[in-house]
Amino acid sequence: MSAATVRSQATSTDLKLVAEPDPAPAAGVSALDGATGASPKTAGATSVHDSAPASGALSAPEAPAKHPYPWPAATPTQKGPKGLRFDFNNGCRLSIPESTHPWSVRVSDLDTGNILIKAELKSGNVMSNKRYFVRFRIELAQGEQSVFCHDYLARDHEVLIQFPVGTLGDLLGWFPYAVKFKEQHSCRLTCAMDKTLIELFREGYPDINFVTHEEVKPERYYATYNIGLFFSDEKSILQPCDFRHVGLHRTAGYILGVDPAEVPPRVKVADGGRPIADPYVCIAAQSTTQAKYWNNPEGWRAVVAFLKEAGYRVVCIDQKPVNGQGLVWNHIPHGAEDQTGNHPLAERARWLKYAEFYVGLSSGLSWLAWAVGTRVVMISGFTHPTNEFATPFRVINYHVCNSCWNDVRHRFDHKDFLWCPRHVNTPRQFECTRAITADHVKAVIRTIPGFGSARPKLAENFEG
Repeated sequence: MSAATVRSQATSTDLKLVAEPDPAPAAGVSALDGATGASPKTAGATSVHDSAPASGALSAPEAPAKHPYPWPAATPTQKGPKGLRFDFNNGCRLSIPESTHPWSVRVSDLDTGNILIKAELKSGNVMSNKRYFVRFRIELAQGEQSVFCHDYLARDHEVLIQFPVGTLGDLLGWFPYAVKFKEQHSCRLTCAMDKTLIELFREGYPDINFVTHEEVKPERYYATYNIGLFFSDEKSILQPCDFRHVGLHRTAGYILGVDPAEVPPRVKVADGGRPIADPYVCIAAQSTTQAKYWNNPEGWRAVVAFLKEAGYRVVCIDQKPVNGQGLVWNHIPHGAEDQTGNHPLAERARWLKYAEFYVGLSSGLSWLAWAVGTRVVMISGFTHPTNEFATPFRVINYHVCNSCWNDVRHRFDHKDFLWCPRHVNTPRQFECTRAITADHVKAVIRTIPGFGSARPKLAENFEG
């Protein structure tokens, strides 16, 4: 049997025949917050597998021990004529049955007009190299006879959007783009995520089906999309553009092909109204890596004292009062009231909703404060301001090293708690936040409308 041929009119894509099975979605690429990984072995290559297994299944290598997403169904889920099967789970996938007459296969992009795959084969499996949203057109013919033509149309179909577990802020930023996808395509949407996040979203989105990764039934779906941070996707297989260029949250808009403008999600807020009668400010000083911390040794102590002098109670809502590794440990700021602990996110949302404002870092609780509409003072130097949601109260010092997280020349190592790619083991390590002074943060806080009036905030209850 002769090998299939592959040609393309898309000059921006280098397509080639792959002799080995195509990897499953995002194999070896971690999508967790701050995670890293190697890109797929055949990244950038559209694969056409000649001589499919007798079952017509798309064979995939054995799953690694840990993977950020459930695997797609081994066999494409949609039925076509003459035993053909297709779907859009992890790109465009075709399983072509053996026939006495060769199949002519063409897959194109309806929006750009580019032919992405053009091949002739007697049987086999075909997969596109692009795994993010593309409006594919599938055309199959035998000789001069057209056998099948299908244009991607998610309306009334089951679509799965998968999010990695183990992250709060990322998912709060990503989820609204899944909602936009549902609204744009009128599909029946299922979102797979951590159970804790499901409890935060379910009440506000009754028309979306939420499942954990263990509850995913891959044979149900017409299309599947994986949302994450793909550090090693140099050939844009999993994302159309590098997330470091467009922002941590907006990358989901590009992956799903929807408007990338940011929109906060609707989240559940615990009942009970104001947790305390006095005017108060929430703070959160802990994070997952030292680069995210405010590393000025006098910063938090001075700002907490400043806020208390202005008439506010200062409440720390971190999960942990102490966090760190090795010889480096970060403690709850002196003078702050301790509300740390493993509290439900809906309860954290309640504290944030009724706070006068929130002071924190580039971390999950800042995203939760944004989601409930609380004004956020964000102290961050290792990320560029475009990385997070817009806030007029962002604090960054451009006179020193900054924004390494968004520099594609540096790959974040989430296993290195002291990661500082440009100045590690030098006097300049973590200068991005060490050089952010308490006076700078105080000056930004003074610009918050109503600061110092110390009047209780009247906030409406969450209505779903």
